[in-house]
Amino acid sequence: MSLPPDTRIGHVHLKVADLDRAIAFYTGVLGFELQQKFGSRAAFLSAGGYHHHIGLNTWESLGGHPPAPGTTGLYHTAILFPDRASLGAALRRVLDAGIQLEGAADHGVSEAVYLRDPDGNGVELYRDRDPADWPRDADGALAMSNGRLDLSALLAEAA
Repeated sequence: MSLPPDTRIGHVHLKVADLDRAIAFYTGVLGFELQQKFGSRAAFLSAGGYHHHIGLNTWESLGGHPPAPGTTGLYHTAILFPDRASLGAALRRVLDAGIQLEGAADHGVSEAVYLRDPDGNGVELYRDRDPADWPRDADGALAMSNGRLDLSALLAEAA
């Protein structure tokens, strides 16, 4: 049994300690748009007017702390950008906001930068290469890698 090939993960819903702080990060730094706010406890954000890509709530986490290292939970939310220029522009906004990167990598199939949101949730900002350009081994299987990403070149392409 397998899922239809056009199946996608639709949205992520995050528990946050401070709703306004989380909204400021996801809208002011990353550029998502606030679609709806439910009082002071929840909000829905999106790109391009979609109902929501990111849900934020404080229902179980108001004033809470990030999970301790070594515990289970969400590793990161991956945000897919349509092209290299828009990924570079997002990287510029992150750096201009004084947010420290946790890493950056060229995976062969994609280019990605990694950071944390104000609640300690992992965030991956990435763009996929065209599938025709994905690296493959001699048997045709994907040969993803974890190479160095040239951040200066990525920033130079920022729209």
